[in-house]
Amino acid sequence: QVQLEQSGGGLVQAGGSLRLSCAASGFTFSRYTMSWHRQAPGKERELVATITRTGISTNYADSVKGRFTISRDNAKNTVYLQMNSLKPEDTAVYYCKKEPGTLYGPAWGQGTQVTVSS
Repeated sequence: QVQLEQSGGGLVQAGGSLRLSCAASGFTFSRYTMSWHRQAPGKERELVATITRTGISTNYADSVKGRFTISRDNAKNTVYLQMNSLKPEDTAVYYCKKEPGTLYGPAWGQGTQVTVSS
């Protein structure tokens, strides 16, 4: 069974940092692009960052570029999101995602709350 277990959320003051982790199991982790998404109350879920299989190529939403860093450790089957210089508008539930392949669909983590106070 494909599983994505998230950890690392919490409450932080503006300007602070958090690191989210997403531990994967049930599939060959190194073969899949991974991503982070977030959803604030009353808003649509939005893509935050993606990282390809080897970790060489990454992409970020303009709103987080320069502040967030996505990375992965294929030996540990884990993808990370380092969030620095956090702003109140970063407050949301954050989800990790396994992107779909040619034969298998996507998978989502359970979500973790990130709250940034002003």
